[in-house]
Amino acid sequence: MERSFREEVGKLRLGDGEVFHGEGILAVTKALLQSGVAYVGGYQGAPVSHVMDVLNDARDILDELGVHVETNASEAGAAAMLGASINYPLRGAVAFKSTVGTNVASDALSNLASAGVKGGALIVLGEDYGEGSSIIQERSHAFAMKSQIWLLDPRPNLPKIVEMVERGFELSEASSTPVMLELRIRACHVHGSFVTRANRRPAHSKNDRLSEPDFDYGRICLPPATYAQEKHKIEVRWPAAVAFIREHRLNETFDGDLGHVGILCQGGLYNATVRALQLLGLADAFGASRVPIYCMNVTYPLVPDELVAFCAGKQAVLMIEEGQPAYIEDALLATLRRHDANAVRAHGKDLLPLAGEYTGEVVLNGVAAFLESAGIGTSGAVGQLLSAKKRAAELLGGAVPARPPGFCVGCPERPVFAAMRIAGRELGAFHVSADIGCHTFATLPPFNLGNTVLGYGLGLASNSAMQPMFGRRTVTVMGDGGFWHNGLTSGIANAVFNKDDGILVIMKNGYSSATGAQELPSSPQHSEPKADVAIERALEGIGVGWMRTVDNYRVGAVAQTLKEAMTTDYQGLKVIVAEGECQLERQRRLRPQVAERLAKGQRNVRVRYGVDEDTCSGDHSCIRLSGCPTLTVKDNPDPLRSDPVATVIDGCVGCGLCGENAHAATLCPSFYRAEVIQNPRAWDRLVAGMGRSVRRLLS
Repeated sequence: MERSFREEVGKLRLGDGEVFHGEGILAVTKALLQSGVAYVGGYQGAPVSHVMDVLNDARDILDELGVHVETNASEAGAAAMLGASINYPLRGAVAFKSTVGTNVASDALSNLASAGVKGGALIVLGEDYGEGSSIIQERSHAFAMKSQIWLLDPRPNLPKIVEMVERGFELSEASSTPVMLELRIRACHVHGSFVTRANRRPAHSKNDRLSEPDFDYGRICLPPATYAQEKHKIEVRWPAAVAFIREHRLNETFDGDLGHVGILCQGGLYNATVRALQLLGLADAFGASRVPIYCMNVTYPLVPDELVAFCAGKQAVLMIEEGQPAYIEDALLATLRRHDANAVRAHGKDLLPLAGEYTGEVVLNGVAAFLESAGIGTSGAVGQLLSAKKRAAELLGGAVPARPPGFCVGCPERPVFAAMRIAGRELGAFHVSADIGCHTFATLPPFNLGNTVLGYGLGLASNSAMQPMFGRRTVTVMGDGGFWHNGLTSGIANAVFNKDDGILVIMKNGYSSATGAQELPSSPQHSEPKADVAIERALEGIGVGWMRTVDNYRVGAVAQTLKEAMTTDYQGLKVIVAEGECQLERQRRLRPQVAERLAKGQRNVRVRYGVDEDTCSGDHSCIRLSGCPTLTVKDNPDPLRSDPVATVIDGCVGCGLCGENAHAATLCPSFYRAEVIQNPRAWDRLVAGMGRSVRRLLS
């Protein structure tokens, strides 16, 4: 996995009055145990992938408490798991990535919200929005409003995050409604401390089981029960939630002496807001602000009387709300209008960007503009900061060349796309329907392969209308993570049933690699090709009649298999299983083994590749076909030649792609393969000595 918590999970045993020091995700897990959670599930996705990693590393602690943990097949499966809380007083939590995860889980979440819950139900969402995001730019807020699921957005502070996890369960039970807790990436990885409480053993769990089933027709999502559920949401649950939020002061007000102005912000943006005020000289290093701040740790539902009370007596307020639409700002304006609080000027998107992440610099500029408009001078602080940044940029020199993200060194997926490029020279260009996963990097240079990306495991489904429109067969790329998540049913079963004639390439790297290398049913430690849970067996069982398994790193063989699939007379879905273990996981597995052999003085052989400088033609076709970060250029050692030559730097893991490409694409024969022998034996020394002698004679 990307991040191991094996050493830190012991902190989950801390009891009353002890102090926890650590990372946000581990703190969330501790808060779940302190809340008496009975079951936890989830599906990996940044920035909350580590929730499942922590839970899997802490199995022994959870077993002692009777907490059931399940790694779900998809976000939909995780959300459906919360159905245990509908009829029974069981506290349950699931975690997945938002908003794409929420979209996948929408059917289950809608029904869960309609039926309502008896036990607390908490959905921990990784709010992946903004500059560092890898997904569509949307927010969870719309889904919360649509289904009346309450949305918590705690300020990035461990005590507050832990409190909101615990209060989230209480809010859920007080209003019979599931609750979402969104955590931005900075909140997930923020470090800090808090005073712990003892873990609570759930009243009912896998160690203390339920005795009798409970049936209530009013909780089944079928008419006429759904009509009553809708009314109950608005007339009973919503007021109960607002009353709980108000009574327990989940939202926070920070007073300041500049009482004629104020700032309202989402909890997740509190740190950025205070930092902006610090830079403007209006807050100290401990967060004490001269400008009053209303921090919304609950962004849905809003508490109208709290909003009106905060704005009372103020000339102007600024609403800092990240993203579009401006749900909270619009609600604030409507609330002030309804309560005849029209004396205060409410600012928001007029001074801050309409869309995009509210980074520190963005918030700083917006807060400064607001204060200037309110007649509060900032002594040119923003100008001074920008001038300092400009001067720093000048001292650092020119900008670093743009470098698009790409595959890891030795990634088994890179050679497949090199093979596609080679096959395309003979077959002509073909449409490629891409999918979510590491292989999406192939849409970027140097491959530029992948015309559409529609969703995780949906590559083949998105290709269903494209295949009949082309004169040649089209190609779909899907990872093994996407295969198990959604692709087997939505794509492959559909294609077989409809007798689609396309080509599917499944990247079988053994893990859900793009989210941190979580295990799959077909991971190497769980499955062999003939095992019950294997991709090949699943394909056979669903009726795929044309299937080939190829070694990713054999570029020529992959290209030949693609040509065969393109030209075969077979009508129907053709599947190429491109098999090669994720290189990161392979290295993590091999390094301890190598270290152990070396420590014992045993012989170890490491493969490296290089470029013969005298043979290199300098046209760099190998680099354009590979894109490997360790294959780069250096100055030509020949004084009569000015073109730089290719070279392989130390990061090489010996995958052999550069040589395979040179052979398959008929490039210059400048690549060589070398074996680095550590702890050599007498025979190794003898062979090496003879080789040196022969080279001296030939030279």
